[in-house]
Amino acid sequence: VQLVESGGGLVQPGGSLRLSCAASGFIFSSYQMSWVRQAPGSGLEWVASISKAGDNTKYADSVKGRFTISRDNAKNTLYLQMNSLKSEDTAVYYCAQGWGIVVTTRPPDYWGQGTRVTVSS
Repeated sequence: VQLVESGGGLVQPGGSLRLSCAASGFIFSSYQMSWVRQAPGSGLEWVASISKAGDNTKYADSVKGRFTISRDNAKNTLYLQMNSLKSEDTAVYYCAQGWGIVVTTRPPDYWGQGTRVTVSS
């Protein structure tokens, strides 16, 4: 399993970013997928999940209405569109197989390098 996140960067409050996760080593379309994040000094926080076909999504209350998770099974890629960014969204963002908060219990060696998002003026 290889998950490679990209698209992070420095953005001002109120701005937008689109994160990508390139998946390989498994049948991407057979897995529910999620985004999680880790803020400085904090543990992993589940952000959003999407069903195998992309027709069902779920969001943490902290991002609902601002973030949109999507996927392109033909490209084996997961996305996270982040709008109206706030300073509290500052974190390293990771993608993972699975649905819901349980994905945060995966062992440390499961996770890729993540992509860092910094929201600051």
